[in-house]
Amino acid sequence: MRNLIKNQLGYDNRQGKEIRSRLMETHITCPQCGLVVDAQARYCHNCGVDLAIAAALAEREIKLPGGTPMTPEVLVPKIGEYLVEKGKLTTDQLDHALNFQRQTLEAGESMLLGQALLHLGIIDRDTLDVAVTEQILQLQSALQRANRELEDRVQERTRDLRNAIAKLSELNQLKANFIANISHELRTPLTQIKGYLEIMVDGGLGELKSDQLDTLQVILKAEKRLEKLIEDLIQFSLASRGELKLNLALLDFPDLIHQIVHAAIFKAKSAGIQVFTTINNELPAVLCDGEKISWVIAQMLDNAIKFTPNGGHVQINADYKDRFVSITVTDNGIGIPEEKLNDIFEVFHQLDGSTTRRYGGTGLGLALSHRILDAHGSAMVVRSQAGKGSSFSFSLPQA
Repeated sequence: MRNLIKNQLGYDNRQGKEIRSRLMETHITCPQCGLVVDAQARYCHNCGVDLAIAAALAEREIKLPGGTPMTPEVLVPKIGEYLVEKGKLTTDQLDHALNFQRQTLEAGESMLLGQALLHLGIIDRDTLDVAVTEQILQLQSALQRANRELEDRVQERTRDLRNAIAKLSELNQLKANFIANISHELRTPLTQIKGYLEIMVDGGLGELKSDQLDTLQVILKAEKRLEKLIEDLIQFSLASRGELKLNLALLDFPDLIHQIVHAAIFKAKSAGIQVFTTINNELPAVLCDGEKISWVIAQMLDNAIKFTPNGGHVQINADYKDRFVSITVTDNGIGIPEEKLNDIFEVFHQLDGSTTRRYGGTGLGLALSHRILDAHGSAMVVRSQAGKGSSFSFSLPQA
C-alpha cells in the first residue's frame, strides 16, 4: 500500500494529480500503532516505525479465505479487462497472462493477475498501480451512488407503507363505525318485534290455535338468532374501535359452565348431539370479565354443536393446573383443514361458501373471542384434523 501511494503521488500529469488529491483526502493509519500519519512521511511520528516496512509486513499478515493476500488488486476482479479497455495491453497478452496465472495456481502457488503481468514483463509496476487505484476509486464511487439510490428507495417505500397503513386504519375505522351504526338501528325495531311476539305467544292478544302457536315459536326462535347476530356485530364494532372494556370480578367457573351448557342443551338435542361436562372440583376463582368470558365459552360450545353432525358428541372440560384454569371444548365434527387453521380468526371468515350456506353465521364469533381473550392476556389454542373433529381451549390465571 505504501508503494502504491508513493508511486501515485509522483505523477505530474492531470490524472495523477487528481488521484493524488483523492488519496490525500483519505486518512492513513500506521500499521504499527494505528494512529493517523502523514501519507508522504517515511516514518511514523508517533511510534517511529518505518511505514513502508510496517505496511509490507502488515500486508503479508492479512489473508483472504484460501490464503490469497489482501492487496489492492484483490478489490479489482476485472483488472485485465480494464487494462485492455485502456489500451495498456492486448487481448493476446491478457490471455497469455491468464494462462500463466492458471499454471502457477495449479502448481500450488498463489498468484494474482497483476503479479502475472509484472512477472511476464507485459506491464510495469506504475501502470498496474495506476489502473488498480483508478478502479478502486470508481468502485467506491459506484458503491456510494448505489447506497444513495438504495436509501432513497427505502425512504420512498417507507412513505408508501406508512400511507397504506394510515389508509387501512381509516378504512377499518369506517367499517367499524358502519357496523356499530347499522347494528343499533336494527336492534331498535327488533326489540319491538320480540316484544309483540312474546305477548302473542303468552296469549296476551287472545287464544291461539296449536298451529298458530307453533308458527309463532318458529318466528320467535328466528328473532332470537337475529338478535344474537346483531349483538355480535355490536360487540365486534366496540372491540374494533378500542372500546372493549373489561369489568373484572371474581368468577366461579363451575356455575358458569353449567348455565352455558343448560342454555345450549336444547340446540344440541335438536341436532342429535350429546354434550358431556367434566369439571375439576378444585377450580379456584378467576379474576376476569365474567360476561365476556361467558360469551367466549358459549361461542366455543355453539360452534362445536354447529359443526358436529347428528349422532356426534361434544365435551367441555374445566381443569386446574400450575395455577391456571383451562377451559376446553372438544368435538368429533367436521374438523378444520391444517392449511385453514390460521384463517379461522379472520373477521367475517368462513372456511368456504358451502360452509356458510350450510351452517350459517357471520364469521365474527372466533374473531371477537380472540380479541376478548387477548384483552385478558390469554389466547385461543386450536387443534383440529379435517373429518375427525376439533379442540378449542384457553387458560386464565387464578385470582
